[in-house]
Amino acid sequence: MKRTVTALMTGGILALGVQSIHADELTRVTAGHLVALDMAPLFVASESGCFEQYGLDVDLRFFANPGDNNAALAGGAIDFSTNPFTLPFFAANSGVPIRTVAAAGGWGVMEVIAHGEHGLESMEALRDHVNNGGERLSVAVLQGDTLELIMVSELERVGLASDAVEFVYFDDLLAMVEAFRNGRVDMLSHIKPYTSQMVAERDATVLTNNASAWSERTPNTVVSVLNRTLEERPEVVEGYLQGLQCAAEIINNDLDRALGYLTQGNYFRVSDEVLREAFESAPLPISFMPDVAAVQGVVDDLASMGYIGDGVSAEDIFRTDMIQALEQD
Repeated sequence: MKRTVTALMTGGILALGVQSIHADELTRVTAGHLVALDMAPLFVASESGCFEQYGLDVDLRFFANPGDNNAALAGGAIDFSTNPFTLPFFAANSGVPIRTVAAAGGWGVMEVIAHGEHGLESMEALRDHVNNGGERLSVAVLQGDTLELIMVSELERVGLASDAVEFVYFDDLLAMVEAFRNGRVDMLSHIKPYTSQMVAERDATVLTNNASAWSERTPNTVVSVLNRTLEERPEVVEGYLQGLQCAAEIINNDLDRALGYLTQGNYFRVSDEVLREAFESAPLPISFMPDVAAVQGVVDDLASMGYIGDGVSAEDIFRTDMIQALEQD
């Protein structure tokens, strides 16, 4: 895989110059994704030339449903998948050897929000609402997904049973937002920048996020590949991760430039102001080494709820040696 490129350094930020890699020298791979703030490095890498710098021609493929994204990776239709971190465990439970090589990029991306009319600004406030005999509120989630698990674990943390609220299950991330926007559910467990948009435009309030619920570096989504890709083409996996790191440098150090790339690709379809706030309110700069121990705690909850069997650990799924070495470099 060719890795030569002419580049300029401007104010400490990588600005790609004339590419010395010709298109026919690039390794073509396909990457499946949803749309969430922690996928911004993937989108910026695609728009900015970061992937080309590391010898890759990355074809992006959008999925509205995490399960379809996971199935495409399991079946070999795509090479990389950016998906909630629970999905590789479902695959492992079915005997499919998917391996997670990094967090997707971004922390505190998952949020639980409520309509402002309910006056809730924390999970403790929700507990008081329930204990004081308030109406039973509904929350939109994806079943078996991190968006359900964060709500279950946070209800437990404040001493409430899962049936203290009504779980309304969806299989489409954007449909969940519309249900909240139209007032068909009271709360929404979802991801930035769409939760940020509801706060800015619909007077929603934030009750919690995954950084608070689990740990600062518990991911929302992760980058996964089939085990054979990791074993047979490690240089491609490394190049992909380096492309994401290149994009993270742009986002962390030149947000205006990053926003330009994201607007150019029309990935999120929210205003630049909403997108900027979503990035600026993140608890930490973008990086890619996940908290595997925290992931294990969530996986234990997944097993206790009967979604997967016992015996598959986070250490079985996560292969983070490569991204750890890259981040140390």
